[in-house]
Amino acid sequence: MRANEAAILIVPGLGNSGPDHWQSRWQAKLSTARRVDQDDWERPRLEPWRGRILAAVAAAEKPVVLVAHSLGAIAVAHAAPELQGKVRGAFLVAPPSARAIADLQQVDAGFAAVPLAPFPFPAVVVASRDDGYAHYDEVEELARAWGAEISDAGPAGHINTESGHGPWPEGLLRFAEFLKTLQA
Repeated sequence: MRANEAAILIVPGLGNSGPDHWQSRWQAKLSTARRVDQDDWERPRLEPWRGRILAAVAAAEKPVVLVAHSLGAIAVAHAAPELQGKVRGAFLVAPPSARAIADLQQVDAGFAAVPLAPFPFPAVVVASRDDGYAHYDEVEELARAWGAEISDAGPAGHINTESGHGPWPEGLLRFAEFLKTLQA
């Protein structure tokens, strides 16, 4: 699959992704990419976030590829059972552990009940060796449970602007490799 053959849905995490974040840059660069907006980026509630993902997928006119970061990846996991058919794949970056989610008081506790069922579509989970929101082995366990491929980003922090991943060209190359494996 090529990028222009898919509706690429960008799913940010807590606080949204600012203008220098790799998700915002990819959205600007990829002609078929659009953001799944949320009503409240600072005090996430699971059901509205999940509902927005489901609505965005339903509204897409092309096969969908999800590109999620952090809490957005967990929201995708919660929506996954209802995404069979139209979603061709998910590229999930730096999902936080249930332990880390439980420590975030502004985040709905429902997010911490992270689903551990296999996704009905292919997925890649990109994990850092020194992410403050999840140990690498925790993300490996999530990837295994979801039936996803794990991609080791090395020591990359939370793979966001603060960790120096504004443009993140390595991530874009990895995403392009993933797209090639998907059916249009």
